[in-house]
Amino acid sequence: MPSFTFVSTANAVVLRGATPVFVDIDQHSLNIDPNQIEAAITPQTRAIFAVHYAGFPAEMDRLNQIAQAHGLMVIEDAAQALGSTYKGRPAGSLGDIAAFSFHETKNIISGEGGAITVNRRDLVERAEIIREKGTNRSRFLRGQVDRYTWVDIGSSFLPGELVAAFLFAQLEQEEVIRQARLALFGRYQNAFADLAQQERVVLPWHSDDVTGNGHMFYLLMRDIDDRDALIGHLREAGIIAPLHYVPLHSAPGGRRFGRAEGDLSVTDNTYSRLIRLPLYLTLGDEIERVIDVTRSWLSANA
Repeated sequence: MPSFTFVSTANAVVLRGATPVFVDIDQHSLNIDPNQIEAAITPQTRAIFAVHYAGFPAEMDRLNQIAQAHGLMVIEDAAQALGSTYKGRPAGSLGDIAAFSFHETKNIISGEGGAITVNRRDLVERAEIIREKGTNRSRFLRGQVDRYTWVDIGSSFLPGELVAAFLFAQLEQEEVIRQARLALFGRYQNAFADLAQQERVVLPWHSDDVTGNGHMFYLLMRDIDDRDALIGHLREAGIIAPLHYVPLHSAPGGRRFGRAEGDLSVTDNTYSRLIRLPLYLTLGDEIERVIDVTRSWLSANA
């Protein structure tokens, strides 16, 4: 898995007694670099985790080819990628299993919670059992058994009715929300295009095979001092523009529970330079103020 991800990706592995192995990311997409994966594969390897950073799907054809060659599963961490596509196929349909997030920071929210998609028929029944607290209740409800009982590990993952209703109303408007966020993303892209051409900043990049969902917009600055100075300037103007993930391989938990393959220099460099600009559904005309304040600082500190 990439080290440049949220801790939940690694926790899913550690909680089952396995070891997350961190590899570097591609310097352009900021997704897992397929060229770094095979060197990290051992006889104990079981899966490749593809994190779709900023809502842009990873290079899934290459990842699936590597997985098939080594008898591995491909698990999509599509937490940020609801509505995104890869070669016309939706995120969540590109691997064996995928996980989406409805955390309050995502495009579609329920406060907490998420969803999985299961793309292999042989995994569906076990997924149902895990969801049903380790019982075969789903088979009982379909009339396939005359009573249900405990058969495997599981827990309670179901949302309450109010949360489900709150979420469902947004899911019905998912395309409207996605287009509105993409419009904000595009406004940022256009606003900083000239500064990118001047190599003052680096803008988000994705291949032509990929469509995004406007989940986030980031700038890659020259170095950590440049990044921190802009964050400070924006904060003084009342604009919150945070950095992003502390690489897991350098975190105390990552050093304790995982291991890194290679030096992960792209990951470390990306972390030291990345700043996220505000992007949320109701941002509206306030985006112009964010752009003006950011551009004026970048121009004055060229």
